[in-house]
Amino acid sequence: MKPVPFLLCLSSLLSVLFQAGARKPNFVYVMVDDAGYGDFSCFGQKKFKTPSVDRMAKEGMKLTDFYSSSTVCAPSRCSLMTGMHTGHALVRGNKEVKPEGQSPLADSAQTIPEVLKKGGYVSGMFGKWGLGAPGSEGDPMNQGFDRFYGLNCQRQSHNFYPTHVWSDRKKVQLDRKHYSHTLIADECLNFIRANKGKPFFCYVPFTIPHAAMQAPEDRVAPWRKKFPEFENVTGRYGGSTIKNPVAAFAAMMTLMDEDVGRILDLLEELGIEDDTLVIFTSDNGPHKEGGHKPDFFDSNGPLKGYKRDLYEGGIRVATTAWWPGKIKKGSTSAHVAAGWDLLPTLCELAGMDKPKGLDGVSFAPTLLGQPKNQEKREYLYWEFHERGGKQAVRMGKWKGIRQNVRKNKDAPIELYDLSKDIGEEKNLADKHPDLVKKMAQAMADSHTTNPNFRFLPGE
Repeated sequence: MKPVPFLLCLSSLLSVLFQAGARKPNFVYVMVDDAGYGDFSCFGQKKFKTPSVDRMAKEGMKLTDFYSSSTVCAPSRCSLMTGMHTGHALVRGNKEVKPEGQSPLADSAQTIPEVLKKGGYVSGMFGKWGLGAPGSEGDPMNQGFDRFYGLNCQRQSHNFYPTHVWSDRKKVQLDRKHYSHTLIADECLNFIRANKGKPFFCYVPFTIPHAAMQAPEDRVAPWRKKFPEFENVTGRYGGSTIKNPVAAFAAMMTLMDEDVGRILDLLEELGIEDDTLVIFTSDNGPHKEGGHKPDFFDSNGPLKGYKRDLYEGGIRVATTAWWPGKIKKGSTSAHVAAGWDLLPTLCELAGMDKPKGLDGVSFAPTLLGQPKNQEKREYLYWEFHERGGKQAVRMGKWKGIRQNVRKNKDAPIELYDLSKDIGEEKNLADKHPDLVKKMAQAMADSHTTNPNFRFLPGE
């Protein structure tokens, strides 16, 4: 896929940032785990409030058409880190490595922290990794991060009271009395304090609200009173049994939102808020595990589908961007972007050349209120090898989806006009055969073979 040609005066764009004596911007990227498009009050949530994420929208920008890189954890994170969509990425699915870890990123991968290091950045990661076992080539400490605190393995993160976490390369044993999210949030703040005088990239892949549905009881208790009808409901996940997982979900989300507020407040306390871009998003759509009830919370909002779907509910994610003095307050953008666009965006904002061969396109002009300078692309592409295999393309206002690809690479393509049918209810494929043909060609052009994640028949 080749981007549509465009004209952009880079020096004009960066003059907004790099005035005489100005420091390079800091970057904080907060990505929660399995939160739906409608799980934040600024995106329509009614049953609880998320004032910190709302603050980001009020003081910054809402990106209404931002997509996760995939519909499950590992490929979403790989694509984010490397700027490659799932037709080209090294990791395209959740693939376990025993006893602890997932299919690793290769040494050859160019990750965000590795690229930014060339520009003088220090990088820290706080949360769930999922891209390589401890000590492997995919270990975050072998992929450019200077500081890592959290959970290397996705399985380990399925219990919020884990047996251990990782601090850089050291395994830290826990007594299962410590709530891992709070430990992670505290270490994130410590990193920002320690590096306030230099440009930093702070990657914060929080584990909330992935199952198990757990939060400290003092946080859950008020929600038990609000949702007493679920007191006899139990959720089981990751070896834990949770009473009233509905109350636990609300507690998890409000606790997480408070920690987002702690990050914003700390940046202001340190006097570096004007030098720091903060982006908040999710790694994919809402899950239905451990007793979580996304339909009760209307977690999808107006969208169809959940985690593991390539319908909008599985991949379109609530996203906000906050940068005082740089991003216009209360602004909204319908620019179509995805997680794999982050690497080129940060490179442009840091005044650096992006690596060659990326699928990502910088959305820095959109953030800085220069939509006329925003590079356009022909389409976005996703593939997902589970549940029969799926492909999806967003091409302007149109969305094409193909199911059961692993049985039939030429399976029918569903076609939706998102400008009129955001819920993907009316399949228009029969009325637009030429557009369906274009979608099929885009899918064929975007897929490359990956021996670790067989996809099309015959691979």
